[in-house]
Amino acid sequence: MDKLGKILTGDEGLIRASEEIMSRQAVDWDLTDRPHDPLNRMQTTIAVPATISGPGTFLGKATRTITFEPTDREGWWLDRSDQPGSLPTKVEIDNVWTTGQLVSNIVLRSGGPHNYVRMVEHLISIKAGLRIDNLVVKIDSGDPPLFERGSMDIIETLDKCGRKTSDRSVKYCTVKEPVTVGGPEGQVVTMAPPDDPANPRLIIDSAISFPNAIGDQRIIFPVTEELIRMAAVARTNTPFGKILYCKTVGQLFADLRNLGYTRKNVLIACKRKYFNEPRLLHNGKSLETIWHRSVLDLLAAVSLIKDGNFVGKITSYKAGHRLDVEMVTQLYLNDLVVPVEVPKPGGEAS
Repeated sequence: MDKLGKILTGDEGLIRASEEIMSRQAVDWDLTDRPHDPLNRMQTTIAVPATISGPGTFLGKATRTITFEPTDREGWWLDRSDQPGSLPTKVEIDNVWTTGQLVSNIVLRSGGPHNYVRMVEHLISIKAGLRIDNLVVKIDSGDPPLFERGSMDIIETLDKCGRKTSDRSVKYCTVKEPVTVGGPEGQVVTMAPPDDPANPRLIIDSAISFPNAIGDQRIIFPVTEELIRMAAVARTNTPFGKILYCKTVGQLFADLRNLGYTRKNVLIACKRKYFNEPRLLHNGKSLETIWHRSVLDLLAAVSLIKDGNFVGKITSYKAGHRLDVEMVTQLYLNDLVVPVEVPKPGGEAS
C-alpha cells in the first residue's frame, strides 16, 4: 500500500523524494514499545480554577496572565478578558486566522479583528496529552506568556486543578484513508488511520533536518501522558543568525523589537554547536528540537480537529505550523474525517 495515500496539495515528485529521504533517515529514538494510555471514555474538565503569569511572548517586558477555568461546554475556549463584549474563541480549525509572518505561530481569532490570541500552540498542544476535554482559558491579552520550561509550567498549573468527569462520552475520529500534503521546500505531512482498529491510538513519526547544530533528528512514539510530560520542557528553537537579525534589522519591526525570546526560553543553534545548553538528551544527542516540533507544534494542529480526539498515525518531515494547519484544513475541505468506534474493554465497540 502507498504510505502517502492521496496527495491533497503539493508537488507529487517533491513529496515522494522527501518521503524517500525520510525513510533512509536514522531513527534516534523509537518508543513504540512503550505502554500506551487507555482511551478516555468520559469527558473531563478541571475541578477548580488556577492562574499562571509570565512575560509576554511578543512583548517580553509585560506580564501576561492566564486563568484556567472548568466548563460544561465541550471543547477548549480562549476568552480574552480585555475584550469585553467578545465571545470566547473555540480551539478548532475554523478559527485559525494565520500561522504568522515574521514569527511562525498559530493565531486563533473569532468575531472582531482584535479578538485574537497569538502563539497558541504551546498552550493548546497539551490538550492531547493531558486529556482535558473541556476548558476555558482566560487571558488578559492576545499575547500569552512565554515560559523558560516550554509548556511545563502550564502542565504543573493544570495538575493542581484536579479533574472532574462528566456524563458525556469522549469522541474519537480518524481519516478515511492515508492522505498527504506537501510544502514548497520538501516538507511533508501524512495522516493515516490506526494500524490496529481494535486498539486505536495516536502514533507520531517525526523527522527534521537543519543545516546547523540541530542536524537530522527523528523520533517515533505513541502519544501518552508520560511522554507529553517529558517533552513539555522542549523550547522553540532559532538559529543564531536570526537572533542577530532580531537585534539589528529586526528592530524596525515591533513584533521582533519586543519579542520575549531569551537564551533561557529558546534553544539557539549555531553552525556546529548550541549557543546555550540543550535539553532532552538521548544517547548523548539533544533531541529537544524534534520533541518540540512533534509535541508542542504538531499536536497543536491536531487539537484543531473538531470532530473528536484524533487516533491514527501522523508522519511529518521538515514541516511546520503552516503545513500542519493546511493538512487539517484539507481534511475538512475533502470531507476526510470519520468517527471511530472505540472498543470496550471486552472487545466490543462502544
